[in-house]
Amino acid sequence: MARKTFDIPEMYLSPIIRNVKEAKKITDPRKKDLSPTELDFGPVTFLIPRHFGFCYGVENAIDIAYRTVEENPGKRIFLLSEMIHNPTVNEDLIKRGVKFLYETDGSERIPFDSLTSDDIVIVPAFGTTLEIEEKLKAKGINPYQYNTTCPFVEKVWNRGNQLGKKGYSLVVHGKFAHEETRATFSHSANHSSVVVVLNTEEAHILADIMTGKRPLEDFDTFFGHKSTEGFNPLKDLEQFGVINQTTMLATETEEVMKILKQAASEKFGDEEVQNHFADTSDTLCYATNENQSATYALSDAKPDLAIIVGGYNSSNTMHLVEILEHQCPSYHVRDAGEFDSPEKIQHFNQWKKEVVETNNWLPLENKPLRIALTSGASCPDVLVDEVLLKILSFFPDSKEVERVIDPFKQLQEDDG
Repeated sequence: MARKTFDIPEMYLSPIIRNVKEAKKITDPRKKDLSPTELDFGPVTFLIPRHFGFCYGVENAIDIAYRTVEENPGKRIFLLSEMIHNPTVNEDLIKRGVKFLYETDGSERIPFDSLTSDDIVIVPAFGTTLEIEEKLKAKGINPYQYNTTCPFVEKVWNRGNQLGKKGYSLVVHGKFAHEETRATFSHSANHSSVVVVLNTEEAHILADIMTGKRPLEDFDTFFGHKSTEGFNPLKDLEQFGVINQTTMLATETEEVMKILKQAASEKFGDEEVQNHFADTSDTLCYATNENQSATYALSDAKPDLAIIVGGYNSSNTMHLVEILEHQCPSYHVRDAGEFDSPEKIQHFNQWKKEVVETNNWLPLENKPLRIALTSGASCPDVLVDEVLLKILSFFPDSKEVERVIDPFKQLQEDDG
């Protein structure tokens, strides 16, 4: 079945990265080759991963949001919160008159009571809670008419619902304050007992409580604020499955599953584990998995440094940084405006949770320099182009862009 195509505004399309991606589709139609594409400009080579940038869910959300604005002139249009975690896209929608009802942390930005049945409310790609859906319905607003919820988020909800009908509890691997996890928690709590774990460390704690290696009181300490009321790990984890926030590290979700499955084996026996632990590996988002796998391959190409472009509140972008920073100095920037010279760069440090400055970030003396360049799933390719061009401006003796990109264009022409 052919992949659905979306109408993406021209301003988000890129003359450089787009040609690299289209050429790779021709040479690797089955997506078997994860090795990065090398753009050799002489003194600097950019390593471009096989998969990155806008995913299916983001393209779907952008298509719906911009079409909604275009088809409803004169109407008040609201987004529940940031549609995706990219400031360029969200700021452009604001310029077009769209207003946000909530901040990303769930705090109210515009009084909900000010809405009327004539208003349009767009549900973001992360989805929303059942409580907010009911509030919209009470206002006479159909929450599903302009719904950009990612289909792969909905797939997670549907799998959780299937398990709930069989009496299973759910463990959600995610960041409890993230919009998607709040929505997944709400939908899951409608039919199951639910607890959220952040990482493998918390998974080990939950496993130890489940197997009696830690006291039951530890559950309230670590999970009481992010579980359904009355959740009892000794009772509710007799039958359970693990689902995730789709933008988490897929390898970490798999490790969380492994830790909790092992706990179930210890408690119920290896032969009985399949009756207590549900296999939910089919819910892992393919796009997140592809992007992260391509980023591991990018790291294996041994770059001298990495630039990762994306919103500073973008979970999936942070995970790409996490992969690359084990290999080389890695800088998470929102766009090319974060650096004007090789001397200083502004970038987001996710461990300190703040924007920091780094001096002498670009080692010009290390020629030829190999730079890994990628972006998060909500980042337009044009922003990656702009970063590439800005860095090239620091190398006056580099090859012309057209000369480097021409073979990729030629490949498309020969194929078409």
